[in-house]
Amino acid sequence: MLEPFAQSEPLTFGVELELQLVSLADFDLNASSPDLLHLLARKPFPGNVTPEITESMIEINSSVHSRHGPLLDELLEIRDTLVAAADQLNIGLAGGGTHPFQHWSERRIFPKQRFQELSSLYGYLAKQFTVFGQHVHIGCASGDDAMFLLHSLNRYIPHFIALSASSPFVQGHDSLFDSARLNSVFAFPMSGRAPFTLSWDDFANVYFAKMEATGIIKSMKDFYWDVRPKPEYGTIELRVCDTPLTVERAAALAGYLQALCRHLLERREETPAEDDYLVYNFNRFQACRFGLDGAITHPKTYETMSLREDILTTLRRMEPHGEALGSMDALRHLAQVVQEGGDATYLRRQFDEQGSAEGMVDAAIRQFRGQR
Repeated sequence: MLEPFAQSEPLTFGVELELQLVSLADFDLNASSPDLLHLLARKPFPGNVTPEITESMIEINSSVHSRHGPLLDELLEIRDTLVAAADQLNIGLAGGGTHPFQHWSERRIFPKQRFQELSSLYGYLAKQFTVFGQHVHIGCASGDDAMFLLHSLNRYIPHFIALSASSPFVQGHDSLFDSARLNSVFAFPMSGRAPFTLSWDDFANVYFAKMEATGIIKSMKDFYWDVRPKPEYGTIELRVCDTPLTVERAAALAGYLQALCRHLLERREETPAEDDYLVYNFNRFQACRFGLDGAITHPKTYETMSLREDILTTLRRMEPHGEALGSMDALRHLAQVVQEGGDATYLRRQFDEQGSAEGMVDAAIRQFRGQR
């Protein structure tokens, strides 16, 4: 049985980031999360840090915030704390949705019961899930608001994929995708999108109850949807973003999502409908494959639009919300990304300039540290 939808302050937000642990000797992934977590547990840590499915990654979680500035300040403090600890272990920390040349067969599953169960169930997919994403939680006043936002955001999912895309290289080769990471997520049977309903009662007591009765699903954690409700927190969770190379971009993406949700909750757009999803997979593919250069189809009018221009237009429309929420710096940051190119473009340029994937990883480590 799904727990009741918890009360939370509407439009509060928090960020989760999955980070790469890298050897400074050869710039491959390094199975050092047990040592790093042990070291971090010995002193106060801003936010929270937890293991992930393989030992070459960790996840950090911010506190709950209502404004972009304090969220960014906390993420910077978390970053500096992590970097200091990583320096003691002589390892590097990096963002990016994929490591460019690691081999999945060399990864080690973290010794935690849930991760061991997932490895047993999904086989090699569990180790291939050594990919790195950003999740953003948005507080909702009710379960009905959560379902409304979850489905209203389908129109904007390509924005977040393209703005965060940072996984062009896989297994030593340019994938020709700006976000190849999401292809690993799509391999899981419970990925994709939530079933269409705008009623929390229908979702929890009809759909979820049926899925639970099949024995396939035990909790919301078993769904790998692009956006999913988190009733225990009273939030929805956006899950399509690659981990950006910098915490500044991570905070900006959260600020953009908060502004969009404020806009949508004011019912300034047409109510979402099941047929909106006719174009969903195509639009998502365009954003993954081509990033900001993709072309998407509007779910209501079926007009074909430049993703780059649609993001810029939407950022301008969000300015009144940015002013009200204190997130204008976030919107300006993302407008600059659209105009100058994102992390996938940066990584490809570093590969060309450095002449090696190792040099590209080194550049990603420096980006995370705030060194340009």
